[in-house]
This record gives sequence, structure tokens and C-alpha cells, in this order.
Amino acid sequence: MRRHTARAVKRLAALALSTVGGAVAVGCGSEKAVSHGGSSARARAVADAWHGSKAAQVWAQGYYPMGDVIQLPAGAFHTDADKRAYTTQNFVLRTALPGAPDRNGVLKWDDGRSLTLPLMSARKAYDSVARGSNDGPHLTVTGARLGETTVATSRGPATVPAWLFTLKGYDTPLKRAAVGPSKPPRPPIAPAAQSPSDELWPVQRLVGVGDDGRTVTVLAAHGACDDGPAVDVLETHDSVVLSASIVGTKDGACTAQMLGAEKTVKLRRPLGERILLDAFTGEPMRSGSLRWG
Repeated sequence: MRRHTARAVKRLAALALSTVGGAVAVGCGSEKAVSHGGSSARARAVADAWHGSKAAQVWAQGYYPMGDVIQLPAGAFHTDADKRAYTTQNFVLRTALPGAPDRNGVLKWDDGRSLTLPLMSARKAYDSVARGSNDGPHLTVTGARLGETTVATSRGPATVPAWLFTLKGYDTPLKRAAVGPSKPPRPPIAPAAQSPSDELWPVQRLVGVGDDGRTVTVLAAHGACDDGPAVDVLETHDSVVLSASIVGTKDGACTAQMLGAEKTVKLRRPLGERILLDAFTGEPMRSGSLRWG
């Protein structure tokens, strides 16, 4: 019974991700892959498929956040009530939001590269952090203007246009990047087959990359009758592939319940501009959910 339940939970995990199609186009990378933690043959296939691919070229030229696109005011939060208001997205708007910008925004990297993308409206940016207001604790927005912020991306830190929202009681604004990510490339390899004996699971989402680039934290799924998730790493010259699995089993009846736990893996060298990939889906990972929609 436990085995069938584990497969049911795995299907839940897979359905939580976007479905990605694509022809398998696996090539041989010229670099020597460095694996640790027991990375699988699937991880090597994903790394080889992305090496030198058109998808990798598209990825290298786009804007893909690897850190939070919402940045809190300095010293946030002053009270537990303010923290709860933010986590529940309970905001009160006490100002008129600027109209939709009539121009594009320019993103800039430290090495001189730049990218022009459409600017989102202040209303869209506000709605991404605020669901509305109710009788519970709330944060009050008293002003909004267009400015800049720094966002960690797959190409390193970038200076990006941002909407700056003034919050009552705070000296510095809440910042929300005013551009959305580039359209992701079509992966050069199809998702892993759903095999009953396959222990590979999808990584649920990227939580963050350490400031030194040597640690990656992800949310990994597991069931109610195991000891939790494990995440293995395969490092190559131009990619880092994460393979999620579960460890430990418990006999007897078990509910088909999908749980999640954060796992942090250490890299042999900083992630840099290497593509961070999920072995199960064959997709790159960026900040937030793996779903591209």
C-alpha cells in the first residue's frame, strides 16, 4: 500500500508543475561533469541536453530572477502585526497610483550588458503584493513612484526598474521590480518518464541562492510515510542539475499527502552564470515556483 501511495503523491508533485513538452535532443558536453551526492544518469542527460543548446543561448540573454523581486523596507517589520499584514497581503491604499508607463524599462548588469523590457503598471505591481484589505492588521501605502532596485538574476546582479511604495511608519519604501521575466526557452529535453520504479521527483521551487553563490536552497516534496526529501547535485562547467528524491520508508497504511521541506545543497564553486536545472522536468529554475505561467 505504501508504494502505491508514494506513486500517488509523486503524481501530485508532478501535477503541481507546468507541463513542458519538447523533443529530446541529447548531445555530449565537452566538459567533464562533476557529481556528488549520487546524481543520476537522468541528471547527466539533462546537463548534456542543455550544453551548447539553443535554449541555453536564449537563457543566457534573458532576464530570469534568482532572488526575490519584492524587497522590504529597511528594518521591516517593526511589529508582528506588520509582519502578519505583509504575509497575508493585507494592504490599504491611501494614494493615487501613477498611470501606466508609456515606455520600456532598461535593465543593466555590472559588465555593461543591458536588456530592454516592457514596464508593468503601478497597479499590476501593487496587486502582486496586495490582495486588498480586511479588518486584520494592515500596511498603509501612502505613495508610489518609479525608481530602481537590484535583483539577483541568472546573469548576476542587475539594476532593474522598480515601483517604490511608501509605507506608513517606514523610512524606506517597499520595492517591486517593474519588469517581468523573459519568456523561458523550450527545454531541449522532455520531462522524465513517470515510472513506478523511478525514485526521481520534481523539485518544487527555488527558495534562494546564497550570497556567495555556493549554496542553493529549494523546496522539495515528499510523502507522509518517509523520512523526507534528499537533493543530489551534478555540476558541470555550464550547469548545475538538482535531482530530488525521498529517503526512508515506513510500512503500513499511509495517506496520499504531499508535504514539502526546504533543502540546502553546497556547490563546489559559485553558481555564477551556470544554468540551474531540475533533473525531473529538464527545466531551468528561477525565483519562485517552477511554473512559468
